[in-house]
Amino acid sequence: MDFLKTDVYTNSAAVDVLVMRLSELGITGFEIHDSADFDEFLENKDANWDYVDDELMGLKTVPTHITLYLQNNAQGLETLAELKGALGELRASDPDFYGSLEIQIGSVREEDWANNWKQYYKPFNVGEKLIIKPSWEEVGDTGGRKILEIDPASSFGTGQHHTTKMVMELLEGVVKGGEKMLDLGCGSGILSIAGLLLGANSVYLVDVFENAVNTAAENIRKNGFGDDRFTARRGNIIDDKALRNAIGGGYDIITANIVADVIIAMSGLFGGFLKTDGTLIVSGIIDERLAEVSFTLEKAGWKAAEIRKAEGWNAIVLKK
Repeated sequence: MDFLKTDVYTNSAAVDVLVMRLSELGITGFEIHDSADFDEFLENKDANWDYVDDELMGLKTVPTHITLYLQNNAQGLETLAELKGALGELRASDPDFYGSLEIQIGSVREEDWANNWKQYYKPFNVGEKLIIKPSWEEVGDTGGRKILEIDPASSFGTGQHHTTKMVMELLEGVVKGGEKMLDLGCGSGILSIAGLLLGANSVYLVDVFENAVNTAAENIRKNGFGDDRFTARRGNIIDDKALRNAIGGGYDIITANIVADVIIAMSGLFGGFLKTDGTLIVSGIIDERLAEVSFTLEKAGWKAAEIRKAEGWNAIVLKK
């Protein structure tokens, strides 16, 4: 199996926080290169040494970065896309604390990144009603499944990641026809497209990244839906009251395929958007955070109707 050696450059103070976020993305194996740690080693008065190798001394000036290895396949590329989105959010929230968060990926050039998908990204079925395909692939007999066409981009969401796939599968049992849907953290817009294909009447998409919002709107149009079927806005509902007011209420379904910390922060806000008998679907929760997220949502008045699990990830269907 080939791997993509990926370096993420940051500040010493942000290493612990960044490692936690990497863990939330399911990335648990990495190397930390931090000159501050080496300074601490040199200043250790109890250390029993009288010589330090020149190569080791070179660590004193190394830029602080975290090295991780992603499989060079569809799953690894999907994780890389999710990583890019998470780092962009962190960078925007506090650039002085996190530093550049620049990504360097082995010998893979940024302009080649999307092209690398073509050897891995083939049409595949999701649930009982959908088939996902990129634009360069043709599909013959779909067996009655709806075709959802989406190409890889820098925004997370081609449907291959377990978190995305589970939400689409759960939507099959929730969308009956004519629903009003809210997609929080829309990424590529794939969940909104799935909802519309399954029979939802309209969808409101929100993401903190302008590029994600623009890409999602373009993807919806490519799948045959006009601007009268969706609204796409950039913003963060957690701290933007004007955005929450613009979104309004009366939604039948909310999807939030994000990460545990954001779901926890939003837990008290979901109810204001939904109808009394509406359905909330949250995903992007690793096993280690499931109990914490479930407890927080329960405190906010939510009851889990179903929990779906796949390869260390969890999606939850909730009702008030």
